[in-house]
Amino acid sequence: MDKYECFNTIKDILESKGCHIDNKKEINYGIQFQLTYQQQKGIYRIYQSKKGIRLDSSQIKDGDFRLFIDNIINEVLFQASKDQTKDLNDNNNTISQDPLPIIGIDESGKGDYFGPLVIAGVYVDEKTSIILKQAGVTDSKKINDKKISDLALIIKNTCPYDIVIISNEKYNQLYESIRNLNKLLAWGHARVIENLLERVDCKYALSDQFGKPELIQEALMSKGRKIQLMQRTKAEENIAVAAASILARNTFVEKISELECQYQLELPKGASTNVITTAKKFVQLYGLDAIRKVAKVHFRITNHISS
Repeated sequence: MDKYECFNTIKDILESKGCHIDNKKEINYGIQFQLTYQQQKGIYRIYQSKKGIRLDSSQIKDGDFRLFIDNIINEVLFQASKDQTKDLNDNNNTISQDPLPIIGIDESGKGDYFGPLVIAGVYVDEKTSIILKQAGVTDSKKINDKKISDLALIIKNTCPYDIVIISNEKYNQLYESIRNLNKLLAWGHARVIENLLERVDCKYALSDQFGKPELIQEALMSKGRKIQLMQRTKAEENIAVAAASILARNTFVEKISELECQYQLELPKGASTNVITTAKKFVQLYGLDAIRKVAKVHFRITNHISS
C-alpha cells in the first residue's frame, strides 16, 4: 500500500463514519488533509518512506477527538492491511521499523531560560544499536542526570557523534537575526547532520518534528541534501534519537554547571517562577546586560526582570 492508496482507504473509512475530508495536499514525504466531524476539526498526515507508511494524528489538538479518529483508523485499517504493516500504536502510529544505519538528532535547552541550546547527533548501525539497547539507552526525559552522564560516556565510546553548542550570547545573536526558534533549531540540526556526514556514510536521518518538515531540509548543504531526512513526534523512541537526546542533555547539564561556577549562582532549569527570582538576583549581582551571557533573552521572563 502506498500513500495514495492509504489516503483513499482512510478517506473511505472516515467518510463512512460521518467525517468530511478536504484540503488534501502533498507535503514532504507524504499527504496532508483536514478532517471535520460535527464541530471538530484537525489535520492528519500520511508519510511514506522506503520502509513503509507512517500515520500521524499529532496535529489533532483535541485529545478526545484525536483518540476517536485513531480508534476508527486503527480498528479498520490495521485489520485490512495487517499483512503489510506492523508496530501500529495509538500515540505514534509508526507502521514500519526505522532503517539502519541511521543518524538520530535531538536537542536540549530550548525550553530553559538559562543555559545554551545543545543539538546532538548519533550514528547508529545494527551492531551499535544492540550495544546501546543493552546499556539501557532510552529517551533522556525518562532517566536522571546521573544515569545520563554514565550513558553519555558509553555512547561516546561506542558511536560516531557530533554536538553543536550554541552559547547564550551566540543564541541571542542568532535569534535576533532569524526571529524564529524553529529556524534556529533547524540550522543546528542541519549542522550536526553535515558534521557527521563528514565522517560516516549514511542514507537516513531522524529527528523529532518541531516545525515545518522542510525547515531542516532547507538548512542542509550539499552532503545533507543527499540524505533521506525523516521527522516525527516522539522520535526519541528510536535508539539513535534516544542516544542523541542523552548526549544533548548531558552537555546542557555540564554547560549549566560551568555557568554556575563562573557566576557563583545556582541557575534553575526550565522557565518557572523560581527562574524569574534567580534572574532578578543575577541582574542585581551582574547587571541587566550580563543576562545575555547566561539566558535566552527572548523569553518573557526577561520582561519580568527588566520592568
